[in-house]
Amino acid sequence: MGSIGRYMFRTTIGAFVITLVTLTILIWFTQAMHNFDLITSERQTLLVFIGITGLAIPMLVMMLAPFALVIAAGHVLNKLSADSEIIVMNAAGISPWRLLKPFLAAALLVSLLVAALAIYISPRSLRELRDWATQVRADILTNIVQPGHFTTIGGNLTFHIADRRPDGLLTGIFVDDRRDPNEHTTYLAERGEIEKNPNGSFLVMQSGSIQRLAAGQRDPRIVTFDRYAFDLSKFTAGPQNSIYSEHEKYIWELLWPNPHDPTYVAQPGQFRSELYDRIADILYPLTFIILTYAFLGPPQTTRQNRTLAMLAMIGVISLLRVIGFISVIVGVRVPAVLGVQFVALIATTAVGVWLIARSRAIEPAVAVSKLATALSNRIAQATAS
Repeated sequence: MGSIGRYMFRTTIGAFVITLVTLTILIWFTQAMHNFDLITSERQTLLVFIGITGLAIPMLVMMLAPFALVIAAGHVLNKLSADSEIIVMNAAGISPWRLLKPFLAAALLVSLLVAALAIYISPRSLRELRDWATQVRADILTNIVQPGHFTTIGGNLTFHIADRRPDGLLTGIFVDDRRDPNEHTTYLAERGEIEKNPNGSFLVMQSGSIQRLAAGQRDPRIVTFDRYAFDLSKFTAGPQNSIYSEHEKYIWELLWPNPHDPTYVAQPGQFRSELYDRIADILYPLTFIILTYAFLGPPQTTRQNRTLAMLAMIGVISLLRVIGFISVIVGVRVPAVLGVQFVALIATTAVGVWLIARSRAIEPAVAVSKLATALSNRIAQATAS
């Protein structure tokens, strides 16, 4: 690859890692906040919270990696252009294919990363996330221990607590039980806690009273207690049989789906669409890097032309990804449409290779240049005034 190629490869990979980490953290943070209440209701530590919400990171990385590569390659090419290195290398007779090699090597590395994520890592992480979320949401205890909230189960059993202390102690407990049509029972306790043992799960209340009002009676019977265990076992989660969606299937499960899988039976088109989308995800880094170099690799005559070339590159890449999204969505019902994104990928890659072979910069049309100049002058005048 040579010293120049190694330098360009290292710089591109370094910029890619920084860009990918930054984008992933920003998007992960916004998504993680949606699960914050769910995590805190289980009184988990911050590390556990980060670990659980981090299970969505592989999917984010798979989606963001091609765009992070475009940003990294664009940064390196702009830096080389600003330092006039592209012009010098072009004048020295260095072939554009030689300059493209380090970017292709970086794209191949990113494609391998995306392939590993698409085939196994991302669905595995999403499965772990679903299993945990299913267990938490199915466990009624996580709803009981929310201070200030009335939680009703089945319309005839209501829980409420005033406060929950850091050590797990519950205060101001109220339980209204109307499950028995012949008797209405109300439990009041100053404090209590959740206890789990081999016999089941219990809400152990202390220093309270039980009020039982039989049907047809006006006055309740009141019994005080020092300690009383309310059985919660029937409301807690047992073994969970998670049904995984197409996003949580390994790629071989999409290639050879189980004909008895209820998800596949209900929506076979979703499986097919997901399979095509994951295969396309692996190809996007290579196509994107060729387009990026085709637009920004050749030396530009002016800075304005380079800016317009960058805008055109962003437009083409965005359009290509939109075509992919639409083909995946429509392809659920119309399978033939799934091939559209592959046609678009192959066509744009071929055009990009042809442009690189010409070794000429993509110059904007005269009308576009005049319009850009007019807009720049207007902006400069408005800023000056």
